[in-house]
Amino acid sequence: MSHHTHTWPRLETRVHRIACHFCDSHHLVDLIEEGQAAHCRQCGQVLYRNRKSSLAKAGAFGITAFCLLLTALLFPFISMDVFGNKSSISVPGAITSLWTSGGTFIAVSMAVFVVILPFTMISCLLYLCIPLLIGRTLPFASPIMCGFQMLQPWVMVEVFFLGAMISLLKLVKLAEIDLGIGFWSIAGLMFCLAGAVGGIDKVELWDRIELAKSRRRPA
Repeated sequence: MSHHTHTWPRLETRVHRIACHFCDSHHLVDLIEEGQAAHCRQCGQVLYRNRKSSLAKAGAFGITAFCLLLTALLFPFISMDVFGNKSSISVPGAITSLWTSGGTFIAVSMAVFVVILPFTMISCLLYLCIPLLIGRTLPFASPIMCGFQMLQPWVMVEVFFLGAMISLLKLVKLAEIDLGIGFWSIAGLMFCLAGAVGGIDKVELWDRIELAKSRRRPA
């Protein structure tokens, strides 16, 4: 039996409550052991988790995702050879081609949902997590945390990747296809984004932010 309970730091003077996302019943947020989850008493859905080494994992996945996103933008996504005519395309190249060929809406959507929003979400996560590793916060941590939560449903790298895979299945019948570094970077980016977002629970992150902010306030 373990004799140590590993919980995240929090403000003891604040009443912590959470609403179940499924049945909307309200609960007090109790500290739980590392690796455990709290469930709704009404419907049994997971309310929040205490993940092991949460900040370090979220930060590591976030840094890796940032590097992979840059790599995906700098290197070719695929290369094609059609009867000796070789060409390659990158994510920025695809956006530019769509724009110049009249697909303005698709080009803007791709730029926003595949490049701008993932970059913004990763930056927000790193802005929050890296200072919290030493128990500090940077200015505007609370609104950035709100923005981070709002951005999560709008990051659609996996949708782009799935669409690219379907297109490749059609192109492979017409040309010789080589998957570039950008392709594998996007594939890795999907998993790293999931790991970064799932690396730390939002309840824990809010508690850590509030505690770090309280330490900066004058006595």
